[in-house]
Amino acid sequence: MTQSLTIFSPAGAVQKAVEIRRAQRRLTQRGFEVQLDADVLARQQRFAGSDEQRLAALHRVADAVPDVALAARGGYGLTRLLDVIDWRRIAASIERGTRWVGMSDFTALQLGLLAHARGCGVTWAGPLAVEFGRSEAEGGADDITEDCFVEAMQEELEAIGFRERVAVRGAAPHDGFEAEGLLWGGNLTLLCALLGTPHAPKVKGGILFVEEVGEHPYRVERMLLQLHQAGVLDAQKAVLIGDMGSVRAAPNDRGYRLQDALHAVQARTQTPLLVGLPHGHGSTKVCLPVGARAQLVVQGREVMLAWGHV
Repeated sequence: MTQSLTIFSPAGAVQKAVEIRRAQRRLTQRGFEVQLDADVLARQQRFAGSDEQRLAALHRVADAVPDVALAARGGYGLTRLLDVIDWRRIAASIERGTRWVGMSDFTALQLGLLAHARGCGVTWAGPLAVEFGRSEAEGGADDITEDCFVEAMQEELEAIGFRERVAVRGAAPHDGFEAEGLLWGGNLTLLCALLGTPHAPKVKGGILFVEEVGEHPYRVERMLLQLHQAGVLDAQKAVLIGDMGSVRAAPNDRGYRLQDALHAVQARTQTPLLVGLPHGHGSTKVCLPVGARAQLVVQGREVMLAWGHV
């Protein structure tokens, strides 16, 4: 059965309208009935319209209850709306079957839902609409990402796997590790930005995943240490480290790299950090059900994350 899919803009303005048109065609080819929200191409400064426009778009999409509500792009903007979102309207749409999908700045909405309406169902951390309108070389979704998205939206995706990259020298340190808990997380900057606010979920015994882009390793380390010092890392059963992007080394780094940053964080927490989750701002990203109960199993360096049967 054809699924309805609405593309909307809750945060940053779409830079190239052609990418949304291409995404509409591509997703239509994959079997979706695609609608564009009335303000999907709106612009005010760097934002996809005024705060009032973007808030109205969120509520409009929630009330329409499409099968899939796909954020056009990230950027910045949802943080401005967190105090005025009608969380019950968003939660009601999820309970009626809408699958909200996005990442990056969309993390703010996903974590806000966990804080204000946990139990209403899951949202999906996955590709943004603009990625379906770009070639892989331009930073668009690759075949794995696209297939994973379609399976997730058809409720056929129940697990993902990846090969753990060892952040420090040595054999697979997490062989035999198992954990079960609530899957949550998203963009590292947004996770830290929400700490201390009413919109930060308090999750204990969870499986946290993080991703970031364009941040130097020392900034990644600093944000992870902030989560640790706030008690977040130690409260989790595991932390999955996704794509962190790449930045040019600074002259005074003297060999300091992301793996050194992660090693420094791992030395301070008993919670295992598993590196290699294929999720983030790269062309390959799996879809992850934020708010689902998940099971994590490590065999050697092979990691399996499953949900739906926990």
